[in-house]
Amino acid sequence: MVKIEKISFFEQPNCYMLSNGGVEVIVTTDIGPRIIGYRFVGSDNILGEIGPSNVVKTELGEWHPWGGHRLWCAPEAKPRSYVPDNDPVPFEIVGDDSIRLSPKADAATGIEKEILVTLDANSSQVTITHKLTNRGLWPVELAPWALTIMNGGGVTIIPNEPFIPHTDALLPARPMVLWHYTDFTDPRWGFTKEYLLLQCDPEFDYPQKIGVANKQEWVGYLRNDTLFVKRFPYIDGAKYADYGCNFETFTKGDFMEVETLAPLVTLEPNQSTTHVEEWFLFNGVEVCDDEVLHEVIAPLVDSTSGE
Repeated sequence: MVKIEKISFFEQPNCYMLSNGGVEVIVTTDIGPRIIGYRFVGSDNILGEIGPSNVVKTELGEWHPWGGHRLWCAPEAKPRSYVPDNDPVPFEIVGDDSIRLSPKADAATGIEKEILVTLDANSSQVTITHKLTNRGLWPVELAPWALTIMNGGGVTIIPNEPFIPHTDALLPARPMVLWHYTDFTDPRWGFTKEYLLLQCDPEFDYPQKIGVANKQEWVGYLRNDTLFVKRFPYIDGAKYADYGCNFETFTKGDFMEVETLAPLVTLEPNQSTTHVEEWFLFNGVEVCDDEVLHEVIAPLVDSTSGE
């Protein structure tokens, strides 16, 4: 059974927590739409918590990262992507296991954002349905872009495509996209046969980013002994932003983002598009080095596939 109650969390008094006795997911109605908490009962928040002092100033106002999970439109541009989301958010409790956050359309862009959060009654699974609606007067090409700020000190785990010998496969497996500031000599990067890794390290206060076409449809974030798994679709043949990315990750200092993207679509006025993620948490995940990483996490990831 899922219990929904109003709480104060991270200095925000008007939050709602969905709990099934094992895990808790917390949304705020003071700003957003935002999910600001996801954790095992009695444990640390796997999502990042950033105070109001962190700010990006644009002609549209002051945008704050805040932390947690948010919804943007791809591709990124300033100031368009940085429309402030600092105002209270209308919400609706849906059934006995969900809450919908649905602020009014952005005045500057005409795009209306909505997030529906559903907690499974018997597991750690959270389903997040992201919805963008064009409330403007002309068509807009965009893609739903779901960005999750993680609690610092962990490592993002991006699955590689299955290994196939050169004699059996001559064509490339997927694109990997770099930014101008991507630097593979940075020690935060790690490479194994199965995974591409990016460590969050507060000692390195400059950015790194990478994007891929993630056909395995999952990504992980391992912090201490807690593994966060995010599942999301890859649609073969669809047009994605950023040279074909449906997944991107960014880090700077103690800041890590785990980001998924839906395909680009052209929305006519009052048309909508959706993008769904599924989240999972595992505790007691002990990984001593990269050599045993696959052995430890592969069975856990497999358990989330629903197959």
